[in-house]
Amino acid sequence: MTLKFYNSLTKKKEVFAPVHEDHVNMYVCGPTVYDHPHIGHAKSYVSFDVIVRYLRYLGYKVRYVQNITDVGHLTDNADTGEDKILKRAQRERLEPAELVEIYTRSYFEDMDALNNVRPDISPRATAHIPEQIELVERLIEKGYAYVSNGSVYFDVNKFKEYGKLSGRKQEELEAGARIEINPEKRNPSDFALWKKAEPAHIMRWKSPWGEGFPGWHLECSAMSMKYLGQTLDIHGGGLENTFPHHECEIAQSEAANDLSFVRYWIHNNMVTVNGQKMGKSLGNFITLKDAFKKYHPLTIRFFILTTHYRSPLDFSDEALDAANKGLERLHNTIQNLRERLGHAKEGSSSGGFYEKLDHYKKTFLEAMDEDINTPGAIAALFDLSKEVNTLLNSSQEISKQCLEDIDNLYQELGGNILAIIPKTFEFEKTDTSNILTSVMQVLIDTRNELRKEKQWQLSDFIRNKLSEIGIALDDKSDGTTWKKTK
Repeated sequence: MTLKFYNSLTKKKEVFAPVHEDHVNMYVCGPTVYDHPHIGHAKSYVSFDVIVRYLRYLGYKVRYVQNITDVGHLTDNADTGEDKILKRAQRERLEPAELVEIYTRSYFEDMDALNNVRPDISPRATAHIPEQIELVERLIEKGYAYVSNGSVYFDVNKFKEYGKLSGRKQEELEAGARIEINPEKRNPSDFALWKKAEPAHIMRWKSPWGEGFPGWHLECSAMSMKYLGQTLDIHGGGLENTFPHHECEIAQSEAANDLSFVRYWIHNNMVTVNGQKMGKSLGNFITLKDAFKKYHPLTIRFFILTTHYRSPLDFSDEALDAANKGLERLHNTIQNLRERLGHAKEGSSSGGFYEKLDHYKKTFLEAMDEDINTPGAIAALFDLSKEVNTLLNSSQEISKQCLEDIDNLYQELGGNILAIIPKTFEFEKTDTSNILTSVMQVLIDTRNELRKEKQWQLSDFIRNKLSEIGIALDDKSDGTTWKKTK
């Protein structure tokens, strides 16, 4: 099995081969912390979390860097407009640094709830001003940048490969930039490395060109190269950041170092609402904190992973309800497995189940190797669960070791890699769970016999009485399962 990624730079799937055989340096554009994170953020960061988890599962030592943008991200996502953080701070009558702390904490709270691993390094743009100034100075010295009225711009005409990630030609870039002509620029498509701070702009630092603040694109190049070196193995981010953000990162980084900046560019697709991109600027976003009031964070994580990271994900209550039911079915199987494990005997038969475990593990890993195909991996877990339900509903005695190995595989694949299966469920803490499982199995077996004999009245009587006390039966082609509803 060989891991492949779709490389946005080459527009094809490629076998993954990092610069150093056993190490992976990975940078993902982090949030601009001026509001609570929303479902769109969850789509991006859950997707990259699974990539990090899988790389580590395969034995790579991953250094995962994800920045915090706390200055320089302007409202038009380019060189004009207000600083998003400054604008929000003024509205809430807070210091910008105070606002940043509030929403940085909020971001990590929500990412923790989604089971995302914390980045190894979370650098802030404001803490790396010297590195950014040094990078600008190097670009000026090499002739790729110029000073104009206290600001510094990158001259895209000097970098002949500008547009190679997004596929945009220089003529298209200039045509698109003609709407607003900036007299400070030599070319309409030049981008800001350092912006002069106007008198009202309180977020400012001293520089060789006067007081100002860094450009959004510059920040990511400076921070990623500081911690990961001049050539990164993986750079990730949202598809909407391909241009101008990532295109500009490539230009300034490769111009400064005369080296390839990133080996594999990985972009996740966006979340839509009724086919329209979800975003704060459009006013159609749902914060994760609001979503968590209605759905468990694991349900949202599972919902995201049922779609490939490169495909759009359309948000709706109906879709999340369906995801919730799917995850419940998976969890119910594992709950029943663990209850059965609690009173299993040593030395009983495995029923030839080990061959099936090997098959489903292989199917799962093949899906993950094919550009992190999480829908295919989840399908393998559900196919495994059908077999497990059949095994649990049979009259066959299964060895404790076999049940433990099944549970371990769930933890290995669905727990450690996808992070959608918890290590423990609340009900497992009760002393009566094993007894309840045994009683339920007797009732299910009795009801199955009644149904075989077409004694529907008695069969329905058992179902209805169980429903009255808060236990629901679910009849499926591969057997009957149960869950508590109260």
